[in-house]
Amino acid sequence: MNTETVSLSSLDTDRFGIVVARTNQVSQGNLPEIMQFCYKNQVKLLISRCSTNDIKSVHAMQANGFLLMDTLVYLHKDLRDYSPQYHNSELTIRTYRPEDVQQIVEVARKSFTVYSGHYNVDNRLDSKAAAEVYASWAERCCLDPSVADRVLVAESENKILGFRAIKIKTPQQADFILAAVAHEARNKGIYRSFVIEGLRWCKEIGVEEVTVSTLLVNIPIQITCEKLGFRAHSSFYTLHKWFD
Repeated sequence: MNTETVSLSSLDTDRFGIVVARTNQVSQGNLPEIMQFCYKNQVKLLISRCSTNDIKSVHAMQANGFLLMDTLVYLHKDLRDYSPQYHNSELTIRTYRPEDVQQIVEVARKSFTVYSGHYNVDNRLDSKAAAEVYASWAERCCLDPSVADRVLVAESENKILGFRAIKIKTPQQADFILAAVAHEARNKGIYRSFVIEGLRWCKEIGVEEVTVSTLLVNIPIQITCEKLGFRAHSSFYTLHKWFD
């Protein structure tokens, strides 16, 4: 079995106290090998992704006990002819500082407590541990250069009200990987400001294409990104398989 196709997830295993594996490349052809890998490694939970175009593979997964948890939409923005804009937020949008980390983590923890992502909607996973997935991810974005290359924050009166992490995949490609805005600061254009500032920085360093993903049900984020020139490119189902 190609370890790039399916692998054990040490982070999820430690967090939930069960053996967890992940795969982002499920197809009808490799599903038997993925299942064999899970049985061999005594996996309790397999987190898998499958293109929404591959209905035959989805049906094969459902026949093997996989359950649909969420659907992700990927939007792309071509920066080659992009002219950077400037946001008009009353808040300060800047690069995070080390002293911001704990506030960033808390914004992530509170924002993702009520969320429709695959960790949160699987009622067999502890809800508090599910929220900590995103809090931990936010912290690693700040502290681990292999996770994110830049983290922007929105600040007002020394309080962090949101953040946006960016990962440079190649010199030409970047991903907007994680963002959150505090509940009390929503509907004020902060997410739009993050997108504008993120695109400006990516353009400055020579990035030609930016990708952002969001849940299919997160319509406001899709509308904001589309107004700024992003276009839907692809979509994927997230399915969980429990081995009992």
